Amino acid sequence: MKLASSLLFPNQWRLLASPPQLYLPAFIFSTASSTPKSPTFWSPTLRQCRNLQTAVSPVVTSSYLPTSYITQKQIETPTSPEKKGPPMQESLGAFQKLPMVMPSIDLYSSALRKSKRVQPTKGCIANIAKRERNRGAKQLDALMKELALPLKGYMESFPRRRLLHPYERSLIELTLGDGNYEEVLGKVDALRKKVQSVGKEHASLCAKALSKREAEDRLSEGVEKLELVFQQQGIAVDELLSIAKVLRAMPVVDLEMPTLCLVGAPNVGKSSLVRILSTGKPEICNYPFTTRGILMGHVILNYQRFQVTDTPGLLRRCDEDRNNLEKLTLAVLTHLPTAVLYVHDLTGECGTSPSDQFRIYKEIKERFEDYLWIDVVSKCDLLVGGSPVIYAKEDISNDEAEIIRYRETGPDGSIHVSVKTEQGLSELKSRVKEVLSTEMEKIKSEVRVDPTVPSS
Repeated sequence: MKLASSLLFPNQWRLLASPPQLYLPAFIFSTASSTPKSPTFWSPTLRQCRNLQTAVSPVVTSSYLPTSYITQKQIETPTSPEKKGPPMQESLGAFQKLPMVMPSIDLYSSALRKSKRVQPTKGCIANIAKRERNRGAKQLDALMKELALPLKGYMESFPRRRLLHPYERSLIELTLGDGNYEEVLGKVDALRKKVQSVGKEHASLCAKALSKREAEDRLSEGVEKLELVFQQQGIAVDELLSIAKVLRAMPVVDLEMPTLCLVGAPNVGKSSLVRILSTGKPEICNYPFTTRGILMGHVILNYQRFQVTDTPGLLRRCDEDRNNLEKLTLAVLTHLPTAVLYVHDLTGECGTSPSDQFRIYKEIKERFEDYLWIDVVSKCDLLVGGSPVIYAKEDISNDEAEIIRYRETGPDGSIHVSVKTEQGLSELKSRVKEVLSTEMEKIKSEVRVDPTVPSS
């Protein structure tokens, strides 16, 4: 060390003494031996000085990095896994990004066909048994990979439910059933692990065969075993295919586009109004729960595009007793920025009494009181000159004045329309245009703060 210190130049001592950053000299010697070959002590050292190179390196995260490297690339301090933030929640539209899932029989046939094309390792393998062992092991390995890799791709491409937008999370739960989505993905992952285990096991056995005949038998056994695994557990792939078809068919919702959501009891005429107001073409029949899902249409007003949603009808009961169709309606109202067009039917044709409709209406109105609201009384052509409809099972002796007035004219400020005679449709369209324009201004004025960016 004394020898090395004597070889330092003055400017190098100045670098070592500087307080802002720690610098250490790095010595790179030539291949000359450090043991002197001559009785004279200084002669080998003088020869080494001619080939002496010095490089200045700062101490960074307990390692030495050349100064030139630091000037070219910024030093990145590695972050520990504990400091990483939580996974980001996906925006709407995750269902349209789902991969195309092959049926299980097609997936296996394609993998088997590709594996049979695999040839032994290139080169001259004179021993027939060795060549057959090589070919069999490679074909089983190829078959295993051709089956496992697509399954792994499905697992990575299908989003985790906890990372989805709350609206899409509700659609999965209410459309597929609680827990069914995760269960099917779990089956697919179990199939992938089983394929990998069986494929590796039989490829290893084939590679240890002692003769050509034994290698061929091991190959056949491996292929049959993998085929059996797919026959027994391949239904998980077909279930995933069905889920992908259902989710991909879900309507796409744009959070930055105003949405008009039609709500009301079953069979009150919501679907007929959707046909009048938008491009949506829902099924129209005279029975409850005709709408069996969320239907999205669009309307263009003054060169602006808006969304119109038809939802399943609501019955008078508590949330715990509601079916999945009713819960879909509540999910749309809860998770999407919508204006509400509530449809009332006072004719008694819908199957829900006006009294029950009034109570449903009051409950929904109180729950979503901050929403822009339009009340519409449908089928008004059947109400001309008629008396209020009262069901035989109803007890009207204790009815309040508000319910009595509702039976006759509907809510205060409601628009009476008839799709058959086109009465009130112009007024309704004008009111819809006004509400959607207001909703557009409301969306534009909202300040969206990215939760991933810390506030200054």
